[in-house]
Amino acid sequence: MPGSTAPVPVGNRPLKGAWGITALIFLFMLINFADKIVVGLAAKPIMAELNLSPEDFGELLGSSFFFLSAVSAVVVGFLANRFQTRHALLVMALVWALVQLPMLVSSSLGVLIACRIVFGIADGPSSPIATDAIYKWFPDSERGIPTAIIAQGSAFGVILAVPTLNWLIVEHSWHWAFGALGVAGLAWVALWLAFGREGTLVDPPVGESSATGRVASEHIPWRYLILCPSIVAVCCAGFACYWGLALGLTWFTAYLIDGLGYSQELAGDLSILPWIFGMVAVLLGGLISQHMQSRGVPSRLCRGVFAGATVTLGGCLVPFVFAMPTPGLKLALLVAGTSIGATIFVVLPVIVCELTPQPQRAAMLAIANSAVGLAGVAAPLVMGRLVEAFPSPMLGYEEGFVVLGILLVAGGIIGMLFIRPEIDRRTLARHAVAAAAVQPA
Repeated sequence: MPGSTAPVPVGNRPLKGAWGITALIFLFMLINFADKIVVGLAAKPIMAELNLSPEDFGELLGSSFFFLSAVSAVVVGFLANRFQTRHALLVMALVWALVQLPMLVSSSLGVLIACRIVFGIADGPSSPIATDAIYKWFPDSERGIPTAIIAQGSAFGVILAVPTLNWLIVEHSWHWAFGALGVAGLAWVALWLAFGREGTLVDPPVGESSATGRVASEHIPWRYLILCPSIVAVCCAGFACYWGLALGLTWFTAYLIDGLGYSQELAGDLSILPWIFGMVAVLLGGLISQHMQSRGVPSRLCRGVFAGATVTLGGCLVPFVFAMPTPGLKLALLVAGTSIGATIFVVLPVIVCELTPQPQRAAMLAIANSAVGLAGVAAPLVMGRLVEAFPSPMLGYEEGFVVLGILLVAGGIIGMLFIRPEIDRRTLARHAVAAAAVQPA
């Protein structure tokens, strides 16, 4: 039964209740990204109230969230096979909610930094654990659409939350925006306690024995997985795209105000544009990739070349923001360039899971997400220093977009050339050995 804890062999159809769990995890990611963007949305009021320079803001607040996020993702990922993912999701969401609430009563920089670091620790494993949880409900051939839906929790988190959060920031203060997010997080915890369940699908082995249809447990030495060319390549492309995403979370609203001259109210409302465009790109990309695969197109083409090409295209657009003659055109080109490659966030977990034995899946997803997430540590800091170093904020921001464009082009090309799941699957299968299964608590 789907609600039992006994594993069942993967089939060609999702388990009963899979789409309901997908909806709950979608809301989980929605709240997660609303929690992430609130600091960037309130960047100007926070800098004014706490007397921070752009470099201070980028270093102390922009990067503090990402500081221990990568480490916690790997640690929890390696432990994830020993407990049910539904318990991990519950604990993470509860911590997110609780660390927002001190901002209602505190204006201390130290408290804000401490809360963002704790939030980052609890956030680090969120994407790999959520992905692992949903993959226990869907077979590999059906994972493109649910992965895209889960990824869109981030876009909807921004699209739906930004107008309300921005209204709270403008009409009341940035403190109330944090408090509202804490209440929303507690509401999701109540929903998950009532309806959250653990999936029971078990993937076939990476080796040739998968053709027999039996469920087996296997292990591939970590060095072969971590250095697998397809996994390294998809992480390179993902790193470049996450650099842009981290800038959007931290600096986009400030750029609209300082660089393009918009008011806080209008800049806050415009902050949803990259997420709307990215949502469309991810959903279309997920549908196209899954449709291509269903028609027999090799994974290298439908997941590697396709996603890598969109990342490269975005990198070709972003550096030319400086050449646009009006603020509106600058905004349009920046939104298009940073969003069009978002399909890579769907492809990354699918590629990792395609090549990784199920007992190692959560840990490998965590390693990949941590590697990609390192961009979140560097991007806000680099942009802050560039804005501080140039004579005007506009020049600093545009130089930062050139750096982003170079990263996107390099990452996209690496993805197109080296994401080759069919070849790497055969290579990894030669290193697979039998392993004892671990039953989650």
